[in-house]
Amino acid sequence: MRSKPIVMEHFSTVHSSFVVDFVFKNNITVLMGDSGIGKTAAFSFIRECMAVNPQILCLNYLDYQKDIKEIICKVEGKLIVVDNADILLNDDTRKYISLDDKNQYLIIGRNPKNFFTTKENLFELVSEKIGEQTKFKIKEYL
Repeated sequence: MRSKPIVMEHFSTVHSSFVVDFVFKNNITVLMGDSGIGKTAAFSFIRECMAVNPQILCLNYLDYQKDIKEIICKVEGKLIVVDNADILLNDDTRKYISLDDKNQYLIIGRNPKNFFTTKENLFELVSEKIGEQTKFKIKEYL
């Protein structure tokens, strides 16, 4: 499923020696990859921006006991970033996200099942050392 980003096409932030520089090509971006490559670190840097950017809503393991679908149904015009999506999102919520035309999603996890996605939605995190900084970017998966 390919659709243009409806909230933002580019997100960038600097956190100490880390730079997060993501270019979004789709309304749903599924960020996959092995453990320890920096997905949750990138999430935490994006989450810090949530305090000053009202377009960002971040959800993670701290929201495990909440009804995630109910939360996202109530918002509009947000980049919703979900870390540990494999744990947080049930099949019903995944289907809702796939059809949501009010928000944009960055889904961090390993299982793209029930997002009605195609390979154009699948990305992996890559890091590049530039001097003293580490830059996180996303690239197409495989």
